Amino acid sequence: MIGYVLALAIGLSLGILGGGGSILTVPIFVYVMGYSAKQSIAMSLVVVGATSLVGAVRHWRAGSFDVRAAIVFGVLAMVGARIGAELARLVPGIVQLSLLGFVMIVAAIFMLRRREQPLESRPRPSNVVAAVATAIVGLAVGVLTRLVGVGGGFLFVPSLVLLARLPMKTAVGTSLFVIALSTTSGALGYRGQAILPWDVIALFTAIAIAGIFLGTYLVRYVSQRALRRAFAYFLFGMAGFVLYQNRAVIAHPLAALRPSSAGTR
Repeated sequence: MIGYVLALAIGLSLGILGGGGSILTVPIFVYVMGYSAKQSIAMSLVVVGATSLVGAVRHWRAGSFDVRAAIVFGVLAMVGARIGAELARLVPGIVQLSLLGFVMIVAAIFMLRRREQPLESRPRPSNVVAAVATAIVGLAVGVLTRLVGVGGGFLFVPSLVLLARLPMKTAVGTSLFVIALSTTSGALGYRGQAILPWDVIALFTAIAIAGIFLGTYLVRYVSQRALRRAFAYFLFGMAGFVLYQNRAVIAHPLAALRPSSAGTR
């Protein structure tokens, strides 16, 4: 029951902040609902993909969507997710959760460092630099998506603004579609690695989507800046908890990478 309440909280954060909440999906499945790391990451990919697609459709209908950028970043992210699929077969669950902890720290830092100056007003890189950076970001986020079950919007949105030169609102809508593509590619890669409880996934996703619509309505009454900072500090706390739970990776990294630990959480 608590897991489904937290699904609503994830949707609310997505609706109010435009991203970030989905990074908590894996910890909820593992530490609240009791699923294994591999199962939880695969389940998270389905949930994040479905909720992102709903958000992308809403932005597309509102006209805040760029097809060209979505295709370029989407293809790169899907290729990265495929690479991540091969890596995930070799990486034990405990290592994947540890990586997630570090990704949560990076996401929290990005949220805290968001300045009042719009990204659109910052200097733009040259075409060559932009092309190389686009390839690196797209592939890297795709790999991360597959390995730890996150969408990567905290990296995609600023990249779409600075590299694809999109307005912030369009970047958010485009990012959601890219996330939907990369998570779908990542989820398909888990076939044969984990048995998924589709009834749980469907209910969790439906509640999260309901939370998005509620959050979109409440956004006008909530201070986004204050909520973003509070959520960032919460992410730091959650990251600390995840890393503590999987501290064996930090203490004995070589032992954690052995095949015998592949089934551990």
